[in-house]
Amino acid sequence: MTAALDAGMEASGARRTNLASVDLNLLVALEALLEQRNVTHAGQRVGLSQPAMSRALARLRGMFNDDLLVRTSAGPTLTARGEQLLARLPSALGVIREILVSRSFRPEEAKSKVTVAMPEHQALVLLPRLLPRLRSRAPNLDLVVSPLLAGSLKRLESGEIDLAVGQVDGTPSGFFRRTLYTDRFVCLLRRDHPSLQHEWTADRFLALRHAVISPGAEGGFGHIYDAIANLNLPDRDPLIVPNVMAAPMMVAESDLVLTVPRRVAMRAAAMLPLTVVEPPVELPSYEVSLIWHERHHRDAEHGWTRSEIAAAATEVVHSLAEPPAARVA
Repeated sequence: MTAALDAGMEASGARRTNLASVDLNLLVALEALLEQRNVTHAGQRVGLSQPAMSRALARLRGMFNDDLLVRTSAGPTLTARGEQLLARLPSALGVIREILVSRSFRPEEAKSKVTVAMPEHQALVLLPRLLPRLRSRAPNLDLVVSPLLAGSLKRLESGEIDLAVGQVDGTPSGFFRRTLYTDRFVCLLRRDHPSLQHEWTADRFLALRHAVISPGAEGGFGHIYDAIANLNLPDRDPLIVPNVMAAPMMVAESDLVLTVPRRVAMRAAAMLPLTVVEPPVELPSYEVSLIWHERHHRDAEHGWTRSEIAAAATEVVHSLAEPPAARVA
């Protein structure tokens, strides 16, 4: 059957061409020759001298085993093969030109999906600012938020996710990061908490039962609650809460204290009967970063999305700027 196919291709004149042996620059010269039907004018169009274009025509005739352009009493005329090439070559070269051109990204025309790994507490802060921006600028861009942060670097590398938002101690080779903002820890207590009636000391703070949100993450992300583990809490076990949405609700109905990022605390206090107070112990601040892999670094759509996330973070910084948390006398 293969022999019959080869014979059929040979009979029809079809053959497989090794593109590595073809000077593709000749096709640009051929396009000009076929359209101009004049060696001098074609040379001027592509920046070749008349002798150089004549040599190119000679090579093209050998490549296609056809004269392509001949003289007649009516002037230069294309051969039948030349007419066929004139009909097909511009579109073929157009595809190559489109491949080579760096196309600009038009967000209003985007119809794609972007997956961002983002812990719940950062989603609570960023999404109210980010989603309206995307809806107005790129209405058909689908943003998918993944709260699963385990193995985020590997998932970025494989393309399973496009971006990650969180805390990272260092960026390994092949990854990029951009600081979105710096935050610090504060405490949340219910508004009528008994401790608010007394001096807010380290001993009083440590004596309370603490609600601690499980980070639920590995690989350097989501460790913003680790500072709590460094405190010498009393033997009383902290209450482990599975997520940042449930914890403030529990604190609002109990004598628990919750230590969380200031921006999360301010949003929670705006919705629930809670008071934000400064911790009476020293806790480190931390950076929230946007992380991506180099495979997407120069992609126009990816770059635009990164800039929108950064702009939303800037809005967060301005909208949730200090005043500082209250201090209990």
